[in-house]
Amino acid sequence: MADIRFPDGFLWGASTAAHQIEGNNVNSDWWQREHGHLPGAPVETPSGDAADSFHRYPEDMALLAGAGLNAYRFSIEWARIEPEQGFVSRAMIDHYRRMVDTARGLGLEPIVTLHHFTNPAWFAREGGWLTDASVDRFARFVEAALPILDDVDLVCTINEPNMVSVLADPAVGFPSIGLPPGVPHVTDRLVDAHKRAVELVRGAGSRAGWSIATQAYQAEPGAEQVAAEYGRSREDVFLDAASGDDWVGVQAYTRTKIGADGPLPIPDDAERTLTGWEYYPPAIGDGIRNSWARNGLPVYVTENGIATADDARRIDYTRGALGAVASAISDGIDVQGYLHWSALDNYEWGSFTPTFGLIGWDPRTFERLPKPSLGWLGEVARAGAVADG
Repeated sequence: MADIRFPDGFLWGASTAAHQIEGNNVNSDWWQREHGHLPGAPVETPSGDAADSFHRYPEDMALLAGAGLNAYRFSIEWARIEPEQGFVSRAMIDHYRRMVDTARGLGLEPIVTLHHFTNPAWFAREGGWLTDASVDRFARFVEAALPILDDVDLVCTINEPNMVSVLADPAVGFPSIGLPPGVPHVTDRLVDAHKRAVELVRGAGSRAGWSIATQAYQAEPGAEQVAAEYGRSREDVFLDAASGDDWVGVQAYTRTKIGADGPLPIPDDAERTLTGWEYYPPAIGDGIRNSWARNGLPVYVTENGIATADDARRIDYTRGALGAVASAISDGIDVQGYLHWSALDNYEWGSFTPTFGLIGWDPRTFERLPKPSLGWLGEVARAGAVADG
């Protein structure tokens, strides 16, 4: 069997989210939820210092570049840039601009996400995405953040808006099987906010898109219509809303089998990851194909990975996922990059236990501990191919 080769110019990288790695994001709604100051599902542990990447990002980026990767996706934190309504922190604008410059200096293509789940606490207290004012407030933030994006080619407006719609209800936690339906009027506002952001970002010279959480909804025989209906509000409406964008991000980790009555439980004998999800590397291929069928846009895999303490299993999973990506490319789908989730072990919205990272770290000293999977993915990136076996 021959090596699996990828096109010239393909982006190879890893992704992170600000709140999950920076630490001490005290003005965000998630920090306030973690400490009981805003309503929300209970958490195992608060984020605290997280991985202290707010200060250590140059080392983190250098590890990715040194391994052979050529792209880094990271998010900027609205709660840092606008900690109180109407006040824009020039210091934080400069901080995130330094991150862009650092990535460029290391030969990494910076892919900047404007919103990755978290909001300023003031925004949440005033109703968040449940209010009509949310679209204007988000657009104002995007406009304030434009100086960060100078010469950034790829900008993601909102990460997983289908999850943001679900999490607009503060009582909802992150699901382990399937995805609850979003809040319809929140979905509408997110689409409007995205379109406003696309206009602003394009005006600054960047290419704009957003990233969708896909979950390989697979129908059992006779349940095709049930599966189609199940996926419509959870995935398809967001992929359809991407039409007219410059690109779309696809993210996948597992699958959901759909029977006549909806999602089926994971079989008892199935391998599970540390998040409780079924081990299913081809899921990303299903997401890519559904996106291409619905909007025909160039695709970037903006997240894909596995929560495991067994790094050899991480390599196995990633090899399987890349096989599904390569199969989509061979069928004529325009896939332009693969970004692993995550660059670092991080705060997984309530717990540090599910480890997704290519890089570990010591919780007392913050010493970075690169894993074999980082070197493996870097070799794939340098070769532009996944070696047979």
